[in-house]
Amino acid sequence: MKILKIDHLGIAVNSIDDGKNFWSDVLGLKFEGAETVQEQKVTTAFFPVGESEVELLESTSPDGPVAKFIEKKGQGFQHVAFRVENIEEALEELKEKGIQLIDQKPRIGAGGAKIAFLHPKATGGVLVELCQR
Repeated sequence: MKILKIDHLGIAVNSIDDGKNFWSDVLGLKFEGAETVQEQKVTTAFFPVGESEVELLESTSPDGPVAKFIEKKGQGFQHVAFRVENIEEALEELKEKGIQLIDQKPRIGAGGAKIAFLHPKATGGVLVELCQR
C-alpha cells in the first residue's frame, strides 16, 4: 500500500455554520464550500491547509454516524484520512494482514473520492479513512 499524504482530518460538529466561525474567522482558513453526502447522512465542509484539509462533518439525521459519534463522545476530532495510490489494493493488503474493515469495498464520498474506513478496534481507537482521488 502506498500512502501519499494525510488527505484530511475529520471534525464532527453540531453545526457547520458555527464551526466555520472558528476555522475561518479565527484561524483564517478559506472555506471551500459544503456538500451533502446522502448515503452517509452527513454534510461536509472543507478548509484547505497546505496539501491537506480540515473537514467539518455535520449529521443530516439523528441516526447518522456523525450524530452517533457526537452523542457518544461530543464534538471534536472524528477521523484521519490518508490518501492512497490504489484503494482497492490497499484494502486487499489490509485484509491479508487481518485488519478489521468497516468497508470491504470503496464507496463514493465527498468530492467524488473513493473512500473506505478501517475499524477503530484495529487501529488503536482511531477511525481511519483511506481515500483515492
